[in-house]
Amino acid sequence: MSSQSNPHWVYTQTVKMFAAPASPPFEDESELEANWGRVWGIDNDVGRIRSILVHRPGPEMAVIDPNKRIAEIGSFGDPEQGWYFQSDTPPDVPAMQSQHDGLTQALEAEGIEVFHVEGVEKGRLKSCYTRDPLIMVKGGAIVCRMGARIRRGEELPITRTLARLGIPILRTISGTGVMEGGSFAWINEKTAAIGVGVRVNREGAEQVGEVLKRQGVELLIVELTGYDIHIDVSFLMIDKDLALVNPFGLPFSFMEDLKARGVQLVEIDPADDPWINNSLAIAPGRLLMPEGASNRTLDRLASHGVTWTTLPYAAMQKNGGGIHCSTTPLRRDPV
Repeated sequence: MSSQSNPHWVYTQTVKMFAAPASPPFEDESELEANWGRVWGIDNDVGRIRSILVHRPGPEMAVIDPNKRIAEIGSFGDPEQGWYFQSDTPPDVPAMQSQHDGLTQALEAEGIEVFHVEGVEKGRLKSCYTRDPLIMVKGGAIVCRMGARIRRGEELPITRTLARLGIPILRTISGTGVMEGGSFAWINEKTAAIGVGVRVNREGAEQVGEVLKRQGVELLIVELTGYDIHIDVSFLMIDKDLALVNPFGLPFSFMEDLKARGVQLVEIDPADDPWINNSLAIAPGRLLMPEGASNRTLDRLASHGVTWTTLPYAAMQKNGGGIHCSTTPLRRDPV
């Protein structure tokens, strides 16, 4: 019997002929284009944004009962139902929606493709802060496991939205890992940082690190101060090797490490609204920024060639997040 008529030989040769090589890696742009239809993912926090994920506050805000005020924390909430609104006044939902619309319009004016989360469940009033349920890395997304009861469960509509858009999910934080995207930051294409604290534990950070390691990215673990929940309230890359920082919210050792890596630090002025640090770099040296920066901070930014567009965002901030919190870039240009 000839080898060509031997079924096992034919099968073996077919397998060898049509086997897919391991290289280039999954996150290579040619692989993504060929197998996923388009390129998703980022490896920096300052390259021009091409697409972004947001969620406009909607019916989920109705869970807030103005009659349920918790005097000792100066907020509204219901421990049994598991919601809180950390403000001394109830939310002005129309104002929140108007300000969120203004953010969306500013993004679209920059030529950014805006996608929206679908299927937000009743009562998930923090879902407007899309930064936290996922992390975008090269080639796709890592779905987080939220660190607050009020937010646990946001992972499901995020996963469904990613699937609808065709964005690869490279990892879902599991086991006892806890991770929120607001505490993840790219420093450059080879270095990222995660702030660990009350919303992120080391197990969650290490699971993200496992994905990054396979992409050749070093992960820095930063111990957040006090009860700070995310690193993005104090640290923001705004250009290549340039960061905006609130020095009162970061360990001195981390700031020294950044300087040793060639990153220049622009410190916000103590007179600033702290939400200034929660701005969004939409391109190198180009920011969308909330109102509240002092002229001293703006002068420091201008001295580095940074430009900005200022947006009203105080009503959205009352729910516990700013412009950076409200956005997750899905695709950025390399830097």
